[in-house]
Parts: sequence; structure tokens; C-alpha cells
Amino acid sequence: MAFTAADVKKLREMTNVGMMECKKALTDAEGDFDKAIELLREKGLAKAAKKADRIAAEGVVCAKVCDECGVGAIIEVNSETDFVAKNADFQKFVQDLADVVIKEAPADVEALKACKMGDLTVQEALQEKVLTIGENIQIRRFERYDATTANVGYTHMGGVIGVLVGLEVSDNLRGNAVVAELGKDIGMQAAAMRPAFMDKSDVDETTLAKEREILLAQALEENKSAAKPKPEQIIHKMVDGRVGKYYEENCLLQQAFVKENKVSVEQHIAAVAKELGGEIKLVKYARFEKGEGIEKKQDDFAAEVASMTK
Repeated sequence: MAFTAADVKKLREMTNVGMMECKKALTDAEGDFDKAIELLREKGLAKAAKKADRIAAEGVVCAKVCDECGVGAIIEVNSETDFVAKNADFQKFVQDLADVVIKEAPADVEALKACKMGDLTVQEALQEKVLTIGENIQIRRFERYDATTANVGYTHMGGVIGVLVGLEVSDNLRGNAVVAELGKDIGMQAAAMRPAFMDKSDVDETTLAKEREILLAQALEENKSAAKPKPEQIIHKMVDGRVGKYYEENCLLQQAFVKENKVSVEQHIAAVAKELGGEIKLVKYARFEKGEGIEKKQDDFAAEVASMTK
């Protein structure tokens, strides 16, 4: 019995299994939908697809750089439980995915799933992991930096946070161990201090205007209860000073360097560049924290127990 592309699409919508697997199932079933679904169930793929509806907010972030080509990648892969995230097989899978990103340069997550990982596609390997581990596993996001920058990967707390740092350096500092250590320090800084921006010039006007509005309201409120209220022009100067403090707290380059808080990150980079006799500039970084922004399921154990006693 012949089948069409629309039939493959329909089977995919019914089972939530990948297009290629659906096409193969329909081919083997000679176009019989019921038989195709049965074949998918026998392979466990339909069962794996059902797990995709479950919330995956745990997992691992991996940031790494290829020793040979210098390309860097950072990727987040989510699981349902922290127990699975600590599984050695799961962690190796994430490392292998980062290697695929480095080698194949996929445009997005869907393109990554179509890439080869050994004899399988990433999508097929992912489905196998779901079946083997028994949890929903999702590739959430990744970034890739090519070798035009000196890249350094930093992973914090066993993969809870990852940072990929891209430094623009002069030719004489390519492959320099001190530059690599600097990149690691910047990664540690970003991991610990959660900067919202790389540089103060990156703060958009809307954010800055809102911050000024809040700081001005705070300053005016403080002035009301002051023993000697200050003139309005002084209040505005106070706000300008507090905006500077906002930059120091929220912009990576303006933050106090965690290893020497008397200088900023920007000043520390300049000092290292001067000492090495070259040029170093932080041009980009990516900070991923596993599960950030994903709404986790909240279990009401008291209600669950109560329902069991009825």
C-alpha cells in the first residue's frame, strides 16, 4: 500500500516520533497506520515520545574548547532529575553533543538533531538515551565560537553553570597559557557574579531609563526624611553616581575582579595584556545556568498523601 508525505506527517503528529522513523515505519508496514504505530511501539519510540511532555529542568551545562582547532562550544541538555544529571553516561552524552556542535557548526537545535553522532543522528541517539535512562531528555540551547577568537570554556559545580569566553588577542598571545588562565578567571567571574551585560555600553536605553527612574524615586524619598534636605541638582548628581554603581554590579567588565577587588575586570585584562606585551579584549561570553527560566513542577506531597487516604 502506497503512502504520501502527508501520511508521514500525520503519523508524526499522532506519535510525536521523528519524520524519518515514521517514514521507515510506514514503509515496513506497507502504509498501514495501525501496523506502523505498532512497529514504533515495539521499538519503544512511541513510548519515548510520550516522555517529551514531562518537565525537564535539571541536567548539565558543558563548555569546552577543541584543543586542535580552537573552536569553542557551550550546550545545555536537560533531564527530569538531578540523579540522572549526575549519571556518567548522561554526562558523556552531553560532552559528545558539544563535540558535534564544534565539528558540524549547526545553525540551531533542530539542525543539531539532524547531525550525525557515530552511526546515528543526534535525534536518534537522543531517543535511545530517553529509552535507556527512562526520563525526558531535551537539548535546550547551545552557542559556538569559531577560532577567530581565543576561546576558553569554564564549567562550574559539575555542570550547574557553564561559561564560554571569547577573547580577541594579538598574534603573539595566541596559545599563551596566561591568556588561557585569564579566560578561565573571566569565566569564574561570570559564573559567580551573574552579570546582565558584558559592558556598560551594552545597557540599552530602556533599561537605563527605568533604572534612573527607580534611583531618582529612591533618592527623593530619602531626601524627604533627611535632616537637611539637599537641592534638586545634588539629587540628580547622586543618581548619576548610583548609575555608576549599577554598572559595577551588572556589567562584567565594570565589576570588581573577584580575585582582586581593588581593580575591575576591565582593568585586570588591561594589566595582563601590558604584562604580556600584547593586546587582549573580551569580545563575547555566554553564560548558561541549567534549568534557568524553566518552570519546575511543584509537588504537593501533603495533598498527594491525603488523596491516597480517601
